Amino acid sequence: MMTNGDLENTRGPKPRGNNNNNGMYSGGYNGNSSASYYMGNSDSQWTSWLVPLIVVANVAMFIVVMFVNDCPNHNHLQRLSNQCVPRFLGRFSFQPLRENPLFGPSSQALEKLGGLEWNKVVHEHQRWRLITCIWLHAGVIHLLANMLSLVFIGIRLEQQFGFVRVGVIYLLSGIGGSILSSLFIQHSISVGASGALFGLLGAMLSELLTNWSIYSNKAAALFTLIFIVLINLAVGILPHVDNFAHIGGFISGFLLGFILLPRPQFGWFERRHLPANARLKSKYTVYQYVLWVIATILLVIGFVVGLVMLFKGENGNDHCSWCHYLSCVPTSRWSCDN
Repeated sequence: MMTNGDLENTRGPKPRGNNNNNGMYSGGYNGNSSASYYMGNSDSQWTSWLVPLIVVANVAMFIVVMFVNDCPNHNHLQRLSNQCVPRFLGRFSFQPLRENPLFGPSSQALEKLGGLEWNKVVHEHQRWRLITCIWLHAGVIHLLANMLSLVFIGIRLEQQFGFVRVGVIYLLSGIGGSILSSLFIQHSISVGASGALFGLLGAMLSELLTNWSIYSNKAAALFTLIFIVLINLAVGILPHVDNFAHIGGFISGFLLGFILLPRPQFGWFERRHLPANARLKSKYTVYQYVLWVIATILLVIGFVVGLVMLFKGENGNDHCSWCHYLSCVPTSRWSCDN
């Protein structure tokens, strides 16, 4: 997706790939009374404002990055200022396309403003980069693809479950993606919200599983969602796309969905209308509680182990000799070096 970064810097930024998913799973609610409850109390209860705010923040951050990048002045000594595109934008013009074909800034600008870079996180203790890299994008194409995906995925989730739960999933999934990316990619700069977006996809999948009984067309919904996830992960094996951020974000969001997105049983809401001596249903089913416990344990272990390994400076590739193929598969058309 991007070339090898700046002409004098071989560590090019790795945009977290474009999660071009244009919708939710297709499974609808069933036609019984519980469906009427969920339709009336999830889709219409919340007004989405967090997702639009995240979009605005990402766009604003990209403008700041381009302002700091200042292509004409920073490329003056290299005599490349006349190759900035389009030149009439002045300091907001993009790097030469042979350096950044996504219409964006240089690697140095992204690194300066918080791009994820292993050496700075581990040896210079700039751990805030695990969060700041989520708000940076490698170019206009990268930004548009991620923000469109966020709008399609995030708004409906926020309408159903509220801004708190969706915000927690988005942020923690982004951090989870940053941790896994840092463990396996240590010689490039990584930026993008795709880890957080894959977290929302993962949460959609676990939400479908934990609330399985309230959906009609279950099999179609499940296969559709899995197909969307696999297609997006497959895009991540192209060179210069940080698929480890996608995988880390997806796993984090998948576990968080079991924790934050279970829906109560319909019978629990009807307790007010039952006779005093009637047996009350628990708020959640047994399997929902089991999934909640398992997901919580796995999430905590995953984050603790990942952070400990990262801050100790370990290389994930030393513990998994084949894992590098998850982010890039070499072919006769491209190499995965650097």
